[in-house]
Amino acid sequence: MEVLVSFLKFVFKYRKKVVNQIMFYVSMICAFTVIVHVGYITNADIAAKTEIAIRCMFYTLFFLEFIRITALIFVFKKINVSNYSGILVIFYFLFIMLVRVSNEPALSFFAKDEWMYVGIAVVFLSELSKSSLFFDNFYFNPTILFVISFLSLILIGTVLLMLPRTTLIAPLSFVDAFFMATSAVCITGLTVTDISANFSLFGQGVIMLLVQVGGLGIMTFTGFFGYFFSGGFSFKNQLMFGEILGEKKLNAVISTLLTIIFITLLFEFIGGVFIFISLDNVAFDSLGEKVFFCAFHAISSFCNSGFTIIKDGVMNDAYRYNYGFQIALSLLFVIGSLGFSTIFNFYTYIKDKLRGVLGTIFFNQKHVHRPQSFSFNTKFILSCNMIVLVLATVSYFVMEQHHTLVEDRTSIGKWVTSFFMANASRSAGFNSVDPNLVTAPTLIMLTTLMWIGTAPGSTGGGVKVTTVAIALMNILSLARGKDSLEIYRRSIAAESVNKAFAIIILSLITITLSFTLLSFTEPEQKMKILLFETVSAYSTCGLSLGATASLSSPGKIIIIFTMFVGRVGTLTLLVAFIKNIKNKSYIYASEKILF
Repeated sequence: MEVLVSFLKFVFKYRKKVVNQIMFYVSMICAFTVIVHVGYITNADIAAKTEIAIRCMFYTLFFLEFIRITALIFVFKKINVSNYSGILVIFYFLFIMLVRVSNEPALSFFAKDEWMYVGIAVVFLSELSKSSLFFDNFYFNPTILFVISFLSLILIGTVLLMLPRTTLIAPLSFVDAFFMATSAVCITGLTVTDISANFSLFGQGVIMLLVQVGGLGIMTFTGFFGYFFSGGFSFKNQLMFGEILGEKKLNAVISTLLTIIFITLLFEFIGGVFIFISLDNVAFDSLGEKVFFCAFHAISSFCNSGFTIIKDGVMNDAYRYNYGFQIALSLLFVIGSLGFSTIFNFYTYIKDKLRGVLGTIFFNQKHVHRPQSFSFNTKFILSCNMIVLVLATVSYFVMEQHHTLVEDRTSIGKWVTSFFMANASRSAGFNSVDPNLVTAPTLIMLTTLMWIGTAPGSTGGGVKVTTVAIALMNILSLARGKDSLEIYRRSIAAESVNKAFAIIILSLITITLSFTLLSFTEPEQKMKILLFETVSAYSTCGLSLGATASLSSPGKIIIIFTMFVGRVGTLTLLVAFIKNIKNKSYIYASEKILF
């Protein structure tokens, strides 16, 4: 017994990396087998054999994880933070195994093979995070790592979407799969095929997963899994994620990361419940199908992607006048467009208020009021969003009340449609009205709203509403003869003003370049259609006048490039590759330029 204990202590103290590597490769083989089984194999006999193999792998992973966690606890005589996740995984595996053995009708839903696939995927993701998250022996520019993570996710999505069982009718070519993966990861919503008709449940699940990970950023999920399954961050990891998340306080990186994940899943869950309530059970064959529908649209709307598994989208007769469904989607993509910093500010404000109220009622504590509950950026973002939200809604109502809004029979319906269309065009990409049917002034407004976009740090795209606001206010400030821009009794840094104009100019250059190239590759398309498509791609909005599916392969490549640049940001790409890391210790004499 002592020999065994000594051996286990030696293994888990000095050879722990080897054990983790073994688990990583075993879980990778299991995950690869699941992907091949679900997405590739169409022969029934081969599928039956791989299904048996997957069951054996499921039990094998449970046995290995159980042995590893038990040995760690036994050797070190305590449960570390990193062991909690392993214990949860063991209980999950044990629950699924017991359900499959018991054949209890009430738990038959959890006896499906899909729950085994989820367990295998969780183990693989946990081992992948442990193996690839910590870059202590390397140095990466966080900005470059951010770009590389999106490219890697797009390539993985492309491979998954090319699997034969992803589609039901016609398999996707490499260019089409690359386009769909880029559109999903960049949360754009442009599609070259109807995912409601041509995509299988597996294919729709892949799109949903790509949207979720792409909306929050793959590094956010990698950091979450790495922290959750490894029990902590190294100092260099905290610096790296602090740079990616925009968190200046090093000790707040972990809490910020976990809060972003928590808030996202919370709002998506609440939105999914509201969507569930707004739907009619008759439209679905089963409860599982309805739950998947709600989850898909909750994720798609909060991430401002615009993907839908409804035939003809929200324009479908079953959803065109379902205003409860449209309001649920609207609330999700409006909240998602505010930005995580703004939502986090509200979260801390509500938490402090509740803590103060409960402390006063139950513990007789005196509530301490904070002098500034909302930060300057939160106030500015909310003000800009409110102005755009109201102006866009009212403008759409005024311009379309005698055109597309005629179909809405009630005043409430007209306002809901106006609110939905005006604000979905900013980045969400849903449309309850065909954009081809709106008037020319409305189409110009929708194009402008797409370009403006949403708040910084959000799941939405565009040049960001604060960027346009800073640029316009700076023009007014110059017209008044002021040397500085002042908002809310604060002077705006010159760096922010310079960035605003740089982002606007770079966006116009990128849109012009993409539009010009599209005019060469798609000479049969009208100019307004190509311009609308280009702005939609750059702004990661997803609205289209119907040209996406008919684009040539070179045209699709151009749109792919535009979507990626719009999602990552032109300025981010420039900073990543041409940033001058040498600080100058001198300043040249200044001169004024004639204008």
